[in-house]
Amino acid sequence: MYNKYMDKKISEKVINRLTLYHCILQDFIDKKIEYISSKQIATLLRIDDSQVRKDINLLNNSGKSRVGYIVKELKKSIETTLGFAKTKNAYIIGAGNLGMALAKYDNFTSYGLNIINLFDNDDSKIGKSVNNKDIINIKELPRHTKENDVDIAILTVPGKFAQSTAEYLVSANIKYIWNFTPTVLNVPEDVQVWNENLMGNFLQFTYNI
Repeated sequence: MYNKYMDKKISEKVINRLTLYHCILQDFIDKKIEYISSKQIATLLRIDDSQVRKDINLLNNSGKSRVGYIVKELKKSIETTLGFAKTKNAYIIGAGNLGMALAKYDNFTSYGLNIINLFDNDDSKIGKSVNNKDIINIKELPRHTKENDVDIAILTVPGKFAQSTAEYLVSANIKYIWNFTPTVLNVPEDVQVWNENLMGNFLQFTYNI
């Protein structure tokens, strides 16, 4: 996987593991622990130690796996590689319960995601704000994407409106869609979609219970 916000091409599986490493490193920083070994990370995630070392070798990190990695440096390497250091502006499309909840989640900024505004077609919501973010008429989206150079949309509309809304996003020059709907979107090849399959993840979680 690669896009303009990342420094190098890395597979989605590796990206997923690196984000988990990042969470562990932040926890170590909070606990004022300066060093961490690949074995410690592997034990916490119940994966093979060699896999952790292989993933870390993809980073521009000077730490030595035998003596332990400097936690802050390794965390910074992950942030640089995954593009956390580059601020990415985005719009939430759909000011329902999920869209509102995402707008209230301030920790996105720690990962370089800056949610500017929300867009909806509900007159009872338009003109209001949530967490200092305005809810704007969806008809004004093309103008806002152009004026603010935003090409990321977080899609949280009801499933039956997902495809038509996605087509509208594409026409407004959105190139990256974080899709929280249950719909598989049909978009042009130059538009990237990341499907946040909440129910699918839940079913995977409960499969062996």
